[in-house]
Amino acid sequence: MADNMMMAQISAKRGFLAALDQSGGSTPGALRAYGIPDDAYHDDAEMFQLIHEMRVRVMSAPSFSGDKVIGAILFEGTMDGLAMGKPVPAYLWEDRGVVPFLKVDKGLEAEKDGVSLMKPIPGLDPLLARAVEHCIFGTKMRSVINQASRTGIAAIVAQQFAVAGQIIAHGLVPILEPEVSIKSPEKAGAEAILRDELVKGLDGLQDGQQVMIKLTLPEVPDHYAPLIGHDRVTGVVALSGGYTLDDACRRLAANHGIIASFSRALLDGLKYPMDDTEFDTALAAAIDMIYRASTVKD
Repeated sequence: MADNMMMAQISAKRGFLAALDQSGGSTPGALRAYGIPDDAYHDDAEMFQLIHEMRVRVMSAPSFSGDKVIGAILFEGTMDGLAMGKPVPAYLWEDRGVVPFLKVDKGLEAEKDGVSLMKPIPGLDPLLARAVEHCIFGTKMRSVINQASRTGIAAIVAQQFAVAGQIIAHGLVPILEPEVSIKSPEKAGAEAILRDELVKGLDGLQDGQQVMIKLTLPEVPDHYAPLIGHDRVTGVVALSGGYTLDDACRRLAANHGIIASFSRALLDGLKYPMDDTEFDTALAAAIDMIYRASTVKD
C-alpha cells in the first residue's frame, strides 16, 4: 500500500530509480554482461538464483542507498526472495532507505500496427495483493512502440491506463512504461503521438488517482514537459533503452524534471569476478553519474 513516507520520497527527494527487474527473456543477457556465461547454469531455477545473488550484491553494496537511489524496481522472484535474511522489499526500505516497486507485466505480444502490446497478465489481482503484503509502493509494466502509428500508440496507451486502474484499486502507484524503441526510424514522430495520447489518458483519470510514467529519452529535450506538470503524475522517469551510460546521462541532463530509471546503464560496469571493493567502486561511479544527470540539468 502506498505509504506517505514513500510517497514523499518518490515525489520530492532528489535521486533516481534503479531498475533491477530483468525477467526470463532478458536474464541470460544480464548474466553474460555480469560475467556469468550461459553454461554456468542448467535450468531456469539456477539462472534465477544467480541473478538474485547479483541483485542482492547490488542492493547490499555501501553505495546503494536512499541517499541517491530513491527507489528500485524488482522482478516478482526478487520480491519473494531474501536479502541479508529479510524479505527484499523490507530490506530495501528499512535497511537501505530505498522504495520498492514491482514489475507486473508478463512480456510482449508480437508486433502489430507498429507496436507490441503487453501480453495478458493472469493472476494480476493476487499478485497485487501479495505486493501490498510486502509493502511494495508501486508497480511497473512495459510495452514497446516501434513506429509512429497513431492507432497503435493509442492502443498501447489505452491498455496501460486500463491496467493502471486495476493497480490503483489496490492502493499502489503504477509506473506506465510505453517504451519508444531507440532503433525506430520514426522515433521523434512516435514521441509526438505518445505525448498527446498520454495527456489524454491523464486527463481521464479520476481525482486522487496518481501514476508515474517511464519513457525513452526523447529526441527533443523537454518534449515531455506537459506530463511532468500534470496533477495526476507523481513523477516521470527515463529508461536507458540501450543507450550507453554516457549517452543516456547526456540526454537525461537535457530533460528537466525527469529522473533516471536505468537498468543496463547502471549495471554494465559490474562484473562477477570483482572483489567487493572493486564492485562498489564501479557501482558508486555509475550511481554518482546517474544521480548528477537526474538532479543537475543543462
